Amino acid sequence: PKDEDELRHMLYTAMDHPGPIAMRYPRGQGVGVKFSSTLHRVPIGKAEVLREGEDLLILAIGATVYPALAAAEELEKRGYQATVVNARFVKPLDDNLILTLAARRGRVLTVEENVLQGGFGSAVLELLMDRGLLVPVKRLGIPDVFVEQGAPALLREKYGLDAKGILKGALELLEQPARPKKVVWANFS
Repeated sequence: PKDEDELRHMLYTAMDHPGPIAMRYPRGQGVGVKFSSTLHRVPIGKAEVLREGEDLLILAIGATVYPALAAAEELEKRGYQATVVNARFVKPLDDNLILTLAARRGRVLTVEENVLQGGFGSAVLELLMDRGLLVPVKRLGIPDVFVEQGAPALLREKYGLDAKGILKGALELLEQPARPKKVVWANFS
């Protein structure tokens, strides 16, 4: 979940779901959002578009969502418009939304507070490749190393998962020439 309010809604959804659900959330405190007055079910496998832009698609999950939004604001100051999506789910992915937005934006940045190998970004890459959508993709996450203990903010900074690191990754991706987009299926659903 991107924040403590979304965590409440996801727990509410899990309580009503007939099968198993696993949720991952960071240690420490939430971001301090106000709680909704009523609980609602989160559609399983559906992402949430938080910001629209034409130059880049940023797919963020969990605690990386708010830093991704902050990075998008900085990108705007530099003349770039980024779409920011709260992916919400690693499995199942919102295939149709991801494919549609990736095809329209032409560049994809994934951001996760997880190990890169076999993680969220890898699942997005598999989806794009399996469907023949050839666009530049950059994955931000934890490399395959031992991560020492420390304050979450310091660790996010160290691994480039704060707003500054996400901005850097986005700018590196935007400097790459866009590759021709080959779409094998026109309808991704």
